[in-house]
Amino acid sequence: MQGHRAEPSALVLGIGNVLWADEGFGVRAVEALHDTWALPVSVTLMDGGTQGLILLPEVTAHTHVLVFDAIDFGDVPATLRVLRDREVPAWSGAKMSLHQQSFMELLAIADVQDRFPPHLTLVGVQPERLMDFGGSLASSVRARLPAAVDLGVEVLRQWGFAPVRRAAPPIDRLNDRALHIEAYEGGRPPEAQACRVGDARFLNIRHAIEQRNTASEGR
Repeated sequence: MQGHRAEPSALVLGIGNVLWADEGFGVRAVEALHDTWALPVSVTLMDGGTQGLILLPEVTAHTHVLVFDAIDFGDVPATLRVLRDREVPAWSGAKMSLHQQSFMELLAIADVQDRFPPHLTLVGVQPERLMDFGGSLASSVRARLPAAVDLGVEVLRQWGFAPVRRAAPPIDRLNDRALHIEAYEGGRPPEAQACRVGDARFLNIRHAIEQRNTASEGR
């Protein structure tokens, strides 16, 4: 079986879907980490999106793995939690999304192959809002990004990977500039102009309500 790298190396992984409000927390967290901290060459920073099992080679190639994601623990919205090592698979009991389930499957496969990360930490946030297609993070959840990044930086330091605070944001963004949270926030239409609840848009529920209201007003 393939073993872990002989030399310590770390993967910092943000998973989630930025199109569904607080589901995008993990991606926004690694984005914020990249904007504010320079990482050693032995640390790989990655937007894992919703790739699931495709991430198996990356996860198993490193001795240390730090994951950011939105987790439904049943906590007060915007609450942060940190899980370590074998605590992380227990997160499967709090599943809330397809990408999360696939990540649990990834860890299970890594375990069966005897390639479970020797050091694994999850920084999770309790989401406030998910059913907002095209929406960004809830204000309460977005406000927790600095604290989540600080937790991640402390984990990296404990592992021996010392980030250095940047004097200014890097020229190269983690993702395409159009996906950066500031550009995303500025470019999306307000909810009043573009329905951001999938079912209402696809089933024309909003249109039916508007038609009914118009008919009532005409009586």
